Amino acid sequence: MASGRPAFIFDMDGTLVDNMAFHLQAWRLFFREQGVDITEDQVRAQAFGKTSEEILRAVLGDRLSLAQVAAYVERKEAIYRALYLPQMKPIPGLVDFLREAHRLGIPMAVATSAGMENIRLVLEGLGITSLFQVVVGADDVNKGKPDPEIYLTTARRLHIAPERCLVFEDAMLGLEAAYRAGMRAIAVATSHAPHKLQALPAVIRVIADYRDIHPASILERLQRGKGVA
Repeated sequence: MASGRPAFIFDMDGTLVDNMAFHLQAWRLFFREQGVDITEDQVRAQAFGKTSEEILRAVLGDRLSLAQVAAYVERKEAIYRALYLPQMKPIPGLVDFLREAHRLGIPMAVATSAGMENIRLVLEGLGITSLFQVVVGADDVNKGKPDPEIYLTTARRLHIAPERCLVFEDAMLGLEAAYRAGMRAIAVATSHAPHKLQALPAVIRVIADYRDIHPASILERLQRGKGVA
């Protein structure tokens, strides 16, 4: 990683909050309404890191109109919000980690495949909106992960070179996107087994949550050109 202070870029679902089970449940309920009986494993294979439109077209076919996609996305997200809002909480250690990084002046951003309403739900619900200089969501990009567009767009809006950005991400497709963007990553093991995440080329460390990592030590090691032990 190049010299100079790096930026931290966070995925949201599965990275700031451990909410993927609620998304999976919402997709299953939505598809059941459409007469499609789909297993959790089938939803999981389609969902992680992809946009809602990509998931809909993969399951229901590519002939959906844009109006149908918009209506279906809103219905699925309404189901998700009803399920998740009463249960929302940050991944352990997250808020303290973000506040310390902010105190140290580390630029931070969110780069997520979620839509803006869901982004606001999480960031405002956790009281962390002001800690991020940049937020990039599904409406800001044309291609979902593993395409690197979302991470490259985020780096550009931060005015920081991609190689100086450290990504926090839980999904395989998201970690591939980080690698293709020329970024390194800390993988959050909420969606996949740690050994599967550690094998990915972008990953320099796998964490269960944020309680055992500290922004200052990460910053020091990255500036010295080392990984995060």
